[in-house]
Amino acid sequence: MSGSSFGTLFRVTTFGESHGPALGVVIDGVPAGLEINTEFIASEMARRRPGQSGVTTSRQESDMPEILSGVLNGVATGAPLAMLIRNENQRSQDYDSLSDTFRPGHGDFSWEAKFGFRDPRGGGRSSGRETVSRAAAGAVAKLLLKKYGIAVRACSCEIAGIKADKYLWDTVETNPLRAPDPDKVPEMLKALEDARSAGDSTGGVVYGEILNVPAGLGEPVFDKLDALLAHALFSIGGVKGFEIGSGFASSRMHGSENNDPILPDGKFASNHAGGILGGISNGDTITFHAAVKPTPSIAMAQKTVNRNGEERSLQITGRHDPCIVPRVVPVAEAMAAMVVADLMLMHRANTL
Repeated sequence: MSGSSFGTLFRVTTFGESHGPALGVVIDGVPAGLEINTEFIASEMARRRPGQSGVTTSRQESDMPEILSGVLNGVATGAPLAMLIRNENQRSQDYDSLSDTFRPGHGDFSWEAKFGFRDPRGGGRSSGRETVSRAAAGAVAKLLLKKYGIAVRACSCEIAGIKADKYLWDTVETNPLRAPDPDKVPEMLKALEDARSAGDSTGGVVYGEILNVPAGLGEPVFDKLDALLAHALFSIGGVKGFEIGSGFASSRMHGSENNDPILPDGKFASNHAGGILGGISNGDTITFHAAVKPTPSIAMAQKTVNRNGEERSLQITGRHDPCIVPRVVPVAEAMAAMVVADLMLMHRANTL
């Protein structure tokens, strides 16, 4: 299957299915000598792990990575770095009724149209469980970026239409929604619980920042930094919208409002550009939003068809997140980190 690899010099290939024996990732291009902190990798993966709170699926997975190659005595050797994450808590029987029926909002219909076959057990390769491999690769990318003083952070800035009014980053990991506004968490939780009680689900928006990125990253014309970030974030299942800086709001501004004045010290008076000009980083903080659709697996009865085009009524059972936004947060960070790590290596290779 093509489309399972991402990146140029820092190249990530993921493999495995939701209900197979394991998932994994191979990373080419990890510089030899980089310290590989396995505790940090495990902690990053734990942030997207299922069963971590009452607002996630109850599936229980330890998600402990096994490093198979590319590391010796805690240091990258320069060889491909391979990690394996075993599935421990599959319940494939939950999907027996879906082998002949397409779930609304899922990739079942389109995957079968493309391949003539699909894995109904949790969606197989199209499952959100695939992102466990991205979290592992993203952790390695973050270790590389740390050498350059670059950091990536994200949060759930909106859940079920309820928006954060303030961004207290120290509180993001202290609540189950990864929301930056503690005052909004109770309201968000109530909206989520109301939807779940009705057999429904909710969506939301992830906000991210990439800090301390030097000016000059990005490869014109087709591999602009914002284009690569869009590719990366849109590759996450459930992401249906993406913007850099002021994004869509800039379409309602005048140029005099949207332009960021350049100051004598080389900094900017504002950041409507989101840290990117002409597809290249300008040294300011890179900011982005990603819109995440409601979880399509809901208990409410839905109309659909089977393989023969016959109408069916479907109620999905099993273990599912009522809102995937909190678990998309670390995956969004991982994908952004991969993009910037790749571009840092490219920048190092093509400039003196």
